[in-house]
Amino acid sequence: MKTTNPFPGKDFSRREFVRTATLAAGAAALAGPFIRSVRAGEPGPNSKLRLGLIGCGGMGSGDLECFFRNPEVDCAVIADVDDSHLAKGVELCAKHSRPKPDTVKDFRRVLDRKDVDIVLIATPDHWHALPTVMACQAGKDVYVEKPLATTIDEGRAMLTASQKHNRIVQMGSQWKSCKHIIEAAEFVKSGKLGNVSMVRAWAWLDWQPTMDTIPDSQPPAGVDYEMWLGPAPKRPFNQNRFHYNFRWFWDYAGGLMTDWGVHLINMALMGMPKEPPKNVCSTGGTFVQHDMRETPDSQIALYEFPGFVLEWEHKSGVGVGLNGRSWGVSWSGTEGTILLNDEGWELVIEKRKASLEPEKHKGSGDPRPAHVRNFLDCVKSRQPPVLNLELGHHVSTVAHLGNIAFRTGKKIVWDSEHEKIVNDPQADKLVGVKYRAPWKLPYAKRA
Repeated sequence: MKTTNPFPGKDFSRREFVRTATLAAGAAALAGPFIRSVRAGEPGPNSKLRLGLIGCGGMGSGDLECFFRNPEVDCAVIADVDDSHLAKGVELCAKHSRPKPDTVKDFRRVLDRKDVDIVLIATPDHWHALPTVMACQAGKDVYVEKPLATTIDEGRAMLTASQKHNRIVQMGSQWKSCKHIIEAAEFVKSGKLGNVSMVRAWAWLDWQPTMDTIPDSQPPAGVDYEMWLGPAPKRPFNQNRFHYNFRWFWDYAGGLMTDWGVHLINMALMGMPKEPPKNVCSTGGTFVQHDMRETPDSQIALYEFPGFVLEWEHKSGVGVGLNGRSWGVSWSGTEGTILLNDEGWELVIEKRKASLEPEKHKGSGDPRPAHVRNFLDCVKSRQPPVLNLELGHHVSTVAHLGNIAFRTGKKIVWDSEHEKIVNDPQADKLVGVKYRAPWKLPYAKRA
């Protein structure tokens, strides 16, 4: 399950961009008029769906190809800050015999268009929340890559926007639609495994590259670096903080905890009651990949839920993970343990028990087409998708709490009703949103 390298009209001039962004920053209430709701009605069951893509790097291009497996989908416009990504998106449309899309560098030009029904957001994590919220305000349905955003409060703002504007929004963690994972989770929920008190998820990745330390430089030609930074802190351009490697820096992402952890924690929680953790602690550091990264290459997080304990761990630079699997999930009950990864799932029975027989089930293949198909069907039926924003926010929150515990070095106590860390004010600040002017996030509780 390697993640691939991620992560009409003319573009605004710089002067026009600054003027518009300043207006957007005036107040959250102004964001609605800026991107008026433009849809006259919802797509019918046989309607063509016109897609606007925001972010056409590794994940964006892969997702676009997956959407093109569905003949009713065309791509009207692609937004990306990098000319090379825009060119790749245009080539993909031609490869799949789709009309040539318009290209823009400002994602807001996608949301202004009346001919865009759905928006696919596959940007770096720090650019997930605002385009999703603004797309909902503009009357668009959204497929947004995981994790929802870089903070818990951003995820809450996205959920609020989807509910307030009655939008279909799916988080792109495709394993939620994987047949053999669903079957394994249903087995756990059936009670046959007995009392499940320990759940584990892990990712040991020997293919993660180490970055050479390089000096700051000018952005590559054709890149709007100021727009790439957006709400993130202003910093000089460095190639190691850009494109794929953005995920190893706290300004833009949450390291392997939110990159792989959201996937695997999602799988683990599929078999368990939907309830928030009560407290979290985490430890780790950079022990293998001594380079410019800020996020840990080795980390363990321990979550206490009301009825069970969840353990997450990741490690870069090595691949011999738990139970001989480089990545996976396990549910341990009184009757036995289920071991799960992309190759399938296996039931290992407790030696003292005789009520179960060992089982092995093969994997069911790439789940991404089914996940995208579910989203498209829900856009037409207006039914909630399989990984709607309420679930996506729940899973992303669990991952974010692990990182907050790691960054503060504290065992944190979580008040899920108020989405607040109650025992440490400094840790609680990491729940909120801090955007660089002039950007502001509508519906954020603690901006």
